[in-house]
Amino acid sequence: MSATNDFISSSSEEVPTSVSSKVGVSEPLQEEQPEERSHAVGNNDTIDTLLNRRSIRRFEPTPIPKETTDLIERAAQRAASSQFLNAWSAVRITDPTIKAELAAIGNQTYIAEAPLLYVFILDQRRNAAIAAKQGIDITSEDLSLRASYRFIQAQNDAVLALHAMETAAESLGLGCVILGSVLNDLDRLITLLHLPQFTFPVLGLALGKPAQKPSLKPRMPRSMQFFDNQYPSDFNDPGFDQSLKDFDSTVHQYYDLRQADRPVDAFSAQIKRIASTQPSKLNDIMTFAPKQGFDVTPREQ
Repeated sequence: MSATNDFISSSSEEVPTSVSSKVGVSEPLQEEQPEERSHAVGNNDTIDTLLNRRSIRRFEPTPIPKETTDLIERAAQRAASSQFLNAWSAVRITDPTIKAELAAIGNQTYIAEAPLLYVFILDQRRNAAIAAKQGIDITSEDLSLRASYRFIQAQNDAVLALHAMETAAESLGLGCVILGSVLNDLDRLITLLHLPQFTFPVLGLALGKPAQKPSLKPRMPRSMQFFDNQYPSDFNDPGFDQSLKDFDSTVHQYYDLRQADRPVDAFSAQIKRIASTQPSKLNDIMTFAPKQGFDVTPREQ
C-alpha cells in the first residue's frame, strides 16, 4: 500500500513515519493553468500550496487518520502568538448532532458532511484561570485580559492558527473551507459549544478529502492591494479604473464558467450590493463581546 493510501484509510498496516506525500489524493489538486510564479524562485511546495489554495465544499466520506489530525493540529500550534499568550483554542466537532446544528446555523449542508470540523475561538479564559491561580482578581474591571486590545490580540492569534492548519492540511492533499457562517447565530453557537466568559468564536474550518476540483477564484491585481510606503490618497487614478474594469471582466468570466445557470455580478457590482445592504445579525457581533466578559467600549482619556 502506498504512503498516500496509508494516510487516508484506517488500514491495519503500519502507518509510515513520513507524511510528505499527499493525503488521500491520487492526483495533485492542480488547476489546468495553475497560478504563475517567478521561475527564479524554483520549485517550492509551500509556495505552490499557497498559490493554488481554493475552498472545497464537497468531501469524500473517508475518515481522516489520527496521525494526520495530530500533525495539522501541531502545525496550528506553531503559528505566531502575540506576546506568547497562546490566546486561542479550537473545538473539535465530532458529534453528528452538533455538526448538524452548525450546518443549520451556517445554512450550509456540507458543514455536517465534513470528516473534520473545528471552531476556532479567541480564548482569554485559560489565561484568566492561570492568573487566578497566581492571586489575580479576575473579577476586577481592571483585568487586562478583558480589554479590547486583548480581544483583538486573541482574535488574531486564532486566525493565524486556523490558517496554519489550513495550509498544513492542503499541503497533505486535504481540502478545506473556512466558515464565517458559523457566526450567523452567536447566541445559539455560544450555547451549543458551552463557551464561557473570556472566550468568543472566530471562524470554523471544515476539512476532508476533496470530492470536487473547483477552478481557482481570481484575485485582484497586486497593484490594487499593495502600496509603497503610504496608502493612496484616492482611487480616481485612470490606472486603477482600468485595473478594476479588467478585474470585473475576469470575475464575471469566472462565475459564468463555473455556474452559467446562476449569473453572478462583476466584482464592483457585488461591492455595490453589499455596501447598500441593510444590517444583518452579523453586524451585531460586537454587542456579544460584553456578554462574554470583554470590555470593547471606548474609554475616556
